[in-house]
Formats: sequence, structure tokens, C-alpha cells
Amino acid sequence: MTGPAGRLAALADLHARLHGCRLCLNAGYDIFPRAIFSGGMGAHLMIIGQAPGITEKEAGRPFNAGSGTRLFQWLAAAGIEAGWFRRTQYMTSVTKCYPGRAKSGSGDRVPTRLEQRLCRPYLDAEISLVNPDLILPVGRLAINLFYPAHLALEQVIGTQKQVAGRWVIPLPHPSGASRWHQSEHNRRLVQQALELLKEHLIEGKEVYFNGD
Repeated sequence: MTGPAGRLAALADLHARLHGCRLCLNAGYDIFPRAIFSGGMGAHLMIIGQAPGITEKEAGRPFNAGSGTRLFQWLAAAGIEAGWFRRTQYMTSVTKCYPGRAKSGSGDRVPTRLEQRLCRPYLDAEISLVNPDLILPVGRLAINLFYPAHLALEQVIGTQKQVAGRWVIPLPHPSGASRWHQSEHNRRLVQQALELLKEHLIEGKEVYFNGD
């Protein structure tokens, strides 16, 4: 299918397949099969997180809890209002279902490489069909989709790069349990990233905020 109508139908079909997906469950992972994502066609900005947390699973929307509050506090510094973003832009994650708690009992379990591979075609399809101008990978797992895994967060936060014609601006995970974004030096790197984002929004203001 080509053209807006074809892409819209393809995205609706993708969302239906996501809601019905049981690949990781059938592979033996004790996940909670409820794919969490939001948004549709026409989104120019896409946030990609790691995986939903327990409150995201229960509420049915991405970045629902304290991490989401902090994330949108950061984005507000670039001129992005949370309600506008949730209504008009796209939010997804590397794996779509809540992976459960870590065996240590501290935090959520990080999805395995196999889970990431099983879910990757969905993410690739989301990016292709939504066709965002700018992607914000949030957290290490999402950042590693676009930056070499050996690079420290200090080497990538505050930078941007083009990947397949799209701008990518990484952000650290905004979890309150993370100490990374709590240091003064790293907060400055987050601010650098937000300044880069703000520049893109200013340049594309007519498109991003008023439609095509």
C-alpha cells in the first residue's frame, strides 16, 4: 500500500497485531501481554523508551508514572507541552509489554536480547509508517538502537545525529532511581540535548505545532 490512506490502514493493522502479539509469552518469558504505545499518523516526533513499567501496564499509556513526569518536565524546557505531545505525537518502546520485576527485586527486568529481537520488527514498522522527523530514544536500551553500545551516556547525551534521514537526540532514562541525571555535569548534558531539540522545534514550528 502506498499513499496516506494505505499507510493509515497499515498502521491500524500493525496496532492490531501488537495488541494480539504473544511472541515473548510463547517463548517462555513471564511478561504481561498488553502492548503499550500511543499515537498515530501525522506525528513528527517519536519517543522510544525501554519497556513499559507496572503503572504503564495498568494505565495503558507510555511514561505514565514519575518517570513520565520528569521526562515531560525536561521536554517543557524545549517548549513541549505534555498534553499536546500525548495527543499529537508518538510514543513507543523497544519492547512493548511490561517485562515484570527484576529477580533482585530492584526495579523492572531489562528485556533480554531475544525479546528485543522478537519485538524489533514492530518498532521498525512503527518508525517506517509513522515516519517521524525526529526521534528521542530515552534510556540506554533505546539509545543503543542508534549509537554504538560501547559509548558512555556522557558521550551521547547532548549530541544529535541523522539516521536514515531522521534526527536522533538521545535522553537518559528519567527514572527517580537513576543517579545519572542527578549530577550537575550530567544535568548540563541533558540541557544541551533539550537545546538541540528546541532548535529543531523552532525551525519546524509551523509544521510541528500547526500541522502540514
